[in-house]
Amino acid sequence: MADPKGFLKTRRETPASRPVFLRLKDWREVYEENSTAEFLAGKGQGQASRCMDCGIPFCHQGCPLGNLVPEWNTLVWRDDWKAAAERLHATNNFPEFTGTLCPAPCESACVLGINDDPVSIKRIEISIIDRAFQEGWVTPRPPSVKTGKKVAVVGSGPAGLAAAQQLTRAGHDVVVYERADAIGGLLRYGIPEFKMEKFRLDRRLAQMRAEGTTFAAGVDIGEDITVEQLRADHDAVVLAGGATAWRDLPAPGRELNGVHQAMEYLPGANRVAAGSLAEPPITAAGKHVVVIGGGDTGADCVGTAHRQGAASVTQLEIMPRPSDTRTDAHPWPTFPMLYKVTSAHEEGGERVYAVSTTEFVGDDQGDLQAVRITEVANEGGKFVPVPGTERDLPAQLVTLAMGFVGPDKGVLLDDLGVDLDPRGNVARGADYQTNVPGVFSAGDMGRGQSLIVWAIAEGRSAAAGVDAYLTGRSVLPRPIEPTDRPLV
Repeated sequence: MADPKGFLKTRRETPASRPVFLRLKDWREVYEENSTAEFLAGKGQGQASRCMDCGIPFCHQGCPLGNLVPEWNTLVWRDDWKAAAERLHATNNFPEFTGTLCPAPCESACVLGINDDPVSIKRIEISIIDRAFQEGWVTPRPPSVKTGKKVAVVGSGPAGLAAAQQLTRAGHDVVVYERADAIGGLLRYGIPEFKMEKFRLDRRLAQMRAEGTTFAAGVDIGEDITVEQLRADHDAVVLAGGATAWRDLPAPGRELNGVHQAMEYLPGANRVAAGSLAEPPITAAGKHVVVIGGGDTGADCVGTAHRQGAASVTQLEIMPRPSDTRTDAHPWPTFPMLYKVTSAHEEGGERVYAVSTTEFVGDDQGDLQAVRITEVANEGGKFVPVPGTERDLPAQLVTLAMGFVGPDKGVLLDDLGVDLDPRGNVARGADYQTNVPGVFSAGDMGRGQSLIVWAIAEGRSAAAGVDAYLTGRSVLPRPIEPTDRPLV
């Protein structure tokens, strides 16, 4: 283990963020430029020393990938960063994605967190992978032997990319199809730059190309390529298109100009940050903005609106304000539903809990002017309006960030003939294969809306199922089975 008394001598530290007034002027990640350097220079080793190398490391259970957290903590403490990077990659294809975007259920399951602040696992993780790229330790790993089998991966989010990299390294010829004009799925056009700059995605894609993975962007399967052609050209297909069917809010006035889904709003801002657009098609500049939905996507809308110069930002949530500490409903080591202040919330705005939107109010020209809300009370599991609490919030832009209800139902799924589960997701068996032989499903498309760490784990597991289907062997790791249920 690391320092046996490390957790007694060293307090938890997290990276310093840039001042709000500075970071609102750009789209870069919010952390201080020297925060990683400080970790690499010694703070990382101090934080790693807090790991107790528990006899039963619950961080493994908290992480769907089964990351070897105590092992790479010990290696960091010993200043063996290269070996730490190898242990990190043993279970996770893309630690730079989880190190920036994952809510860290591993930290919630940390034994030290029972009566103290948990180990800063996520920060150590991103420090390891940043060091690995800086030192040139992340290199292509092309297969030594080719199988001659061809696999199509439909969707280039974290699940699709994980499946593709595993299958390419196993010797298969893999093509990743993406209907957007660039590879990355929501990593590219859904996650704002201030949460994860796209150089992290691009350098990993460069590695995958060097390994032999082929990418085909701007291709909509079912439209640009028929399902019959896809099946004829490939020995297996992995469906990894995500849960892209968003939840709507059919309140009166929904048709007004200025009411948009979050995923209609966020991609334009990402394109501006990337330099492919001069101005976003939807902007918050000078407007009163209301974000409906209290999750991570809502926070992304809040941070984006701040950077676009919104006059005000208000985020609405129908649930009551979460607790600051664990409740009996979320005992350790489960992932607790706590009140969370993200970097976007640090930058301003207001959050309003236990309210429901009853109407969008517009003018004679059909433009949004206000959002009518009312407080609600939970009575027997139903949200009931509280009489006398109705009021209007000024709004010229509303973003609906209320989550997703499953994959898009369209030509692809219809023509493939795959079965859906009772929730509307693509049904699959223990090997991630659907009812159609040779067609597999991974990530949110089969699981439903979930965390990035689950998407990567499912992509790796689906790849193992595909490889076994094509070759009869069992050489790829299988982190989870689709029947597993998370702690989150």
